[in-house]
Amino acid sequence: MATNLSYKEVLNWASSFLESHGLEGYAAERFLLERMEWTKTDLILNLPTKIPEKVKEQLESDVIEHSKGKPVQHILGYEWFYDRPFKVTADTLIPRPETEEIVAKFLARNGQKQDSLTVLDVGTGTGAIAITVKKERPMDLVTAIDISAEALSVAKENALKLDADIRFLEGDLSAPVSHEKFDVVLSNPPYISEAERPLVDDIVFFNEPHLALFAKHDGLFIYERLAKELPNLMKPAGQIILEIGFQQGIAVKKLFTTAFPFAKVTVEKDMSGLDRMIYVQLP
Repeated sequence: MATNLSYKEVLNWASSFLESHGLEGYAAERFLLERMEWTKTDLILNLPTKIPEKVKEQLESDVIEHSKGKPVQHILGYEWFYDRPFKVTADTLIPRPETEEIVAKFLARNGQKQDSLTVLDVGTGTGAIAITVKKERPMDLVTAIDISAEALSVAKENALKLDADIRFLEGDLSAPVSHEKFDVVLSNPPYISEAERPLVDDIVFFNEPHLALFAKHDGLFIYERLAKELPNLMKPAGQIILEIGFQQGIAVKKLFTTAFPFAKVTVEKDMSGLDRMIYVQLP
């Protein structure tokens, strides 16, 4: 690429390069913003100016690596969740905006409470849900479980970096806390069915852990298990908030209505109007 180019010229090349590989051209802008620690305003102000050679080389390297099928978040090494950076690796699911709505729902229901709540995050991955809950409500006692030792290692690193005092436990769903009781259980479990594989982008399929993506029984397997395990873990007036696939609302609601016959079980929609959460309020 020629020298003495402006940020705008190099960014246009990078966006076109990614689009020619079937990827979102916007990723080029994100690389630049993240590497420079710029706001969008900073970028706009600098677009006409000459781009330093090191910055240009870094952007070229980033977009070429991305064009080969590596996620933006793996190249950067992190993803933002609730305005905090969380380290991500091939051993963890990349946090997504839809999952932020689980935390938003939890805070909407409990944000004004002054009492300490016992909160359980099942399948914590990067620790994004558990750590965010602890940062937003420091008085809560938060436990996070994952079956993957590698994912837990990443979650612990995130908790240390973000100064969040979390109890991390390795185990299969609720097994490590089977004799405990909780006020709130949160989870973003694997819920993609094998039949939905064609809907999963290759960049996700080949880079993120299948253990955190796919589930048997049409994607309902983990919900079936949680519906059996959670009744023994909940305190009176407890709450359960689970992320679900957009086609699973009716099936998952039925599971938890059966498991908690006296609870109020509702299907909550995300910002796009799709079924995204099951909310269980116990009496």
